[in-house]
Amino acid sequence: MALYAVTMWLALLICLPLMLLMKKAMEDRSRNKLPPPGPLKLPLIGNLHQLGQLRHQSLWQLSKQFGPVMLLHLGAIPNVVISSAEAAREVLKVHDLDCCSRPSLDSSRKLSYNYRDMAFSPYGEYWREIRKICVLEVLSVKRIQSYRSIREEEVAMLIHSISESSLSATPVDLSEKLFALTACITFRIAFGTSFRGSDLDNERFQEVVHEAEAMLGSFNAAECFPFVGWIKDKISGRFERLEKIFHELDNCFQQVIDLHLKSEKTKQEREDIVDVLLRVEREQTEYGAARFTKDNIKAVLLNFFLGGVDTGAITMIWAMAELARNPQLMKKAQGEVRKFVGEKGKVTESDTDHLPYLKMIVKETLRLHPPAPLLLARETMTHFKLNGYDIYPKTLLQVNAWAIGRDPQYWKNPEEFSPERFLDSSIDYKGQNFEFLPFGAGRRSCPGISMATSTIELALANLLYCFDWKLPHGMKEEDISMEESVGLSLTTHKKTALNLVPVKLF
Repeated sequence: MALYAVTMWLALLICLPLMLLMKKAMEDRSRNKLPPPGPLKLPLIGNLHQLGQLRHQSLWQLSKQFGPVMLLHLGAIPNVVISSAEAAREVLKVHDLDCCSRPSLDSSRKLSYNYRDMAFSPYGEYWREIRKICVLEVLSVKRIQSYRSIREEEVAMLIHSISESSLSATPVDLSEKLFALTACITFRIAFGTSFRGSDLDNERFQEVVHEAEAMLGSFNAAECFPFVGWIKDKISGRFERLEKIFHELDNCFQQVIDLHLKSEKTKQEREDIVDVLLRVEREQTEYGAARFTKDNIKAVLLNFFLGGVDTGAITMIWAMAELARNPQLMKKAQGEVRKFVGEKGKVTESDTDHLPYLKMIVKETLRLHPPAPLLLARETMTHFKLNGYDIYPKTLLQVNAWAIGRDPQYWKNPEEFSPERFLDSSIDYKGQNFEFLPFGAGRRSCPGISMATSTIELALANLLYCFDWKLPHGMKEEDISMEESVGLSLTTHKKTALNLVPVKLF
């Protein structure tokens, strides 16, 4: 009897969604609705079985068959994937306000967030207020320039550590060193103290930030399968893991805030990000508008670390890998920086404004290897038409920036690394050219573009100026693997570490 009851319940779970989908399909046809094309989906799982380990590449292949506006279902969630510049322009500019929200936090995330993360918050008053604070206070041009000495000092320490390795003519793990560089810069700018001399458990802090990034970008059964996903997440321990990660982050951020509240800085000292956010909270309270709290400060800090560590390091690693595979381009870049800088011994941030070829290298790297190949998903708020197709509220929209950056319709020889393609070109990454979207566009574009590019250009310029770079013994240019990593995070890494032999010149 018990077996019969279980069988009946399973049959109901399978048949009910099918009946609902059939009913919706019949209603759509009767009302002349036109959903975007897409592959046939299976009951319950939808199109999940058609996505490989590298989702952006799987979606790119599917878009070749079903077009640049394509509908898939990931379990119960309708996803519209955008794979052309024209469709991206419609989404990110023409219909920006119609689809600039984020999916509501599911039950597991609500349990875990003591504070809301700005990047993942739905569009509304909270998001607009936090975005304004970030743009005007945290990431303003003046603020970013005030951290110039931090970037230059950390890059100088990077060069010094590589110089010591060059004495033995052994390969250097540039991947490890560049991730350490961006972590140190982000840590100092955010907390006002050196990563190396902080009271925090730095290694554990880094681990927790990476775990948080992985969880935010990982598969969530509770969202895709509302009927049974919660059980799966509970059994797998996802809830407990989320709780542990965000509890640790909360404790770390609270410790930093408490230390800042205890210490008083003189007017001559530079404000770090925590100082800025505490000042914003204090000033709002003084004027009777207590909307910005300690939890909001923690949310901004989380965004700062999620967006500030991996993305810059990933771009520099891909850039050095591409140059190592193309020695003639490496030589050209070194010639430019060494000619301009001369015998100063180092490249300063002001020097990078006079290095156009270096800037072209950064652009070409971001085109071919965008750190976040799929822009963070948007959720539609109203019905609108996209390329003649009906898009309905509560649909997720994902722009495949990786696919658009490799589309032969916009780029000649798109698989080739060719910085010269940007010579005499007005195409930029600031959100106005929709064939080139490494930082997104519209209301949800990345506010930290200037911070990221300042670090990337300064570090690359010094690596090219101070050293010649050779491949490890017995290795050829074509042996350098350019395979992307398979991971659960929001970014895509080079799968294997980049090891090169530095030969010091200055």
